[in-house]
Formats: sequence, C-alpha cells, structure tokens
Amino acid sequence: MNESPVIIDENSAGGRVDSFIASYFDELSRSAAGKLIEDGSVEVNGKSVSKNYKLRKGDVLTVSIPEPKEYEILPENIPLDIAYEDDDLLVVNKPKGMVVHPAAGHYSGTLVNALMFHCRDSLSGINGVMRPGIVHRIDKDTSGLLIVAKNDFSHRLLADQIKEHSFTRKYQAVVYGNFRNDEGTVDAPIGRHPSERKKMTVTLNNSRNAVTHYRVLGRYQGFTHLELTLETGRTHQIRVHMAHIGHPVAGDPVYGPRKVITSLEGQCLHAYYISFTHPRTGETLTLSSPLPEYFKTFLSQIG
Repeated sequence: MNESPVIIDENSAGGRVDSFIASYFDELSRSAAGKLIEDGSVEVNGKSVSKNYKLRKGDVLTVSIPEPKEYEILPENIPLDIAYEDDDLLVVNKPKGMVVHPAAGHYSGTLVNALMFHCRDSLSGINGVMRPGIVHRIDKDTSGLLIVAKNDFSHRLLADQIKEHSFTRKYQAVVYGNFRNDEGTVDAPIGRHPSERKKMTVTLNNSRNAVTHYRVLGRYQGFTHLELTLETGRTHQIRVHMAHIGHPVAGDPVYGPRKVITSLEGQCLHAYYISFTHPRTGETLTLSSPLPEYFKTFLSQIG
C-alpha cells in the first residue's frame, strides 16, 4: 500500500528516519519501520536510506506499507442496540468501550463481529473484510449512533453525503472550563502529531481542514456541557479541537490533563444525533440517542 509522500518539517528534522516512521504511522513499531527500510520500502528524496539516516528539513519521505494479513473475522452473538434498520442500512447505538472494527489486538468482541452475526451476508464490502458495512467510525470510548451499510449501493451514497458535508452528526460532551460565549466554531487543520504516533494535533504540516461547531447546553463548576456539530470528520476531531482551545473533554486519557477522571473510563463524549438522506428512498432520516448512564451520572456529580 503506497502512502502519500511526507515532507519533513523543522520539528521532525534531525531525528532518525526509523523513529519518525514509527511515530507517524499508527500500525508500525520502530522495529517494523526498520524492517521496511531494510526491504527497500522506504525512500528519502527518491533514494533508499539506512534506518539511522537523520532527516533534514524539506526531505520527501515515501513509505510503501504492504497490505496487512487478512485475519478471519468471525460472527459473534453480541447484543446490539439497534436504533433503526431496513434492507439497506442500520443505525447502531454503540456502547462505550466497544471497538468498531477488528485491528491489531482486537480481532473479537468488536462491533463488526456483532454485525456479521446479526446481518449474516448482508453488509457492504467496499472497505474490505476487516470493515464490512462500516461507513464512518467513532472511537472505542465514545458512545452513540453509528450508521452501517448493508450493500455497496447504500455505502457509496452515504459516503458521498459525508464527503459533501450533507450528513449531520451531533455529539454531546462535558469539557473542562467555562466558555465566555454560548456558541462558536473551531476551524483548525488536524494532522498526525510529529512525535507521538497515537495522537493527532492541530498543525499546518501534512494536515487536513477540520471544522467543529459548539453550543453551550449547561454550565457547571469547572465544566461545561456542550453540543458539538461536525462539519468534517477527522480522526479524534472533537477531542483535538477541544484540547486545542483549552477545554479538553472530561475523562480523555490522551488529550486531557495528566490527572484523568478514571471513573468515566474514557472521554465523556456521546454521538447523540444523526440526520441524512436515505440512499434508497431519498427521504430524510433523523435519529437521536438518549444520554447513556455514565454521562448522566457525571452531570449529576458535577451539578
């Protein structure tokens, strides 16, 4: 799988190429990066390099990652909270703690395993055998509504709506601090963190535009309850944007303060509302999900 070239900026200059690759790509360890370099799958400015090559500002790095080994993903009889279902799609209310699709370290107990049992052979195949039916994702510790396509026709039309920003997704979150204004917008590009490979960050380097709108729903001592509407759907977008403006999501172990609210078992973030055009009927389908118990409990604790 060929990755787009990465242009090295001043923050990454001076570091070893194997270390940079391991930090830039989620799925690669430093030893795996070294193996790719040894195999000739890494080039800097069009030439092969050694794994201890020191990157320079302006270097053009190209990494060719082979397609991952496909594991057999098995159906599992895991209960699903289904908010809507017909022959073309279903909308699932995903609980906090459930991984959406299989990946390294998570080949069972995922939403995809449950969907394969529930839908049998009726899931779109556009995203491959590891992500059947998955049109968009929400993080493991984010709860809420997720749409699943049962066929490729529905998948393509739903994906087009997301790309064209006509697919409305709203979240509720509790974040640190208080807001001066009742509503606002964060318009800041998001890309891979230059040194911490599991994180995203607001950056102008190798980034994509990202826009989040927020509205205050409630004010508490030290916290604010927000509604957040995504205009784009970047990885960790809400969590990154809220941290960027000094209001990280409560319970977020990655972007929040060092002292994490462990009782939340992850970020206090719930995908509570979606609205889109049904790919077959052309009708507007709008669904909402009530706040889960963990969210309501936390609101009562801070209230």
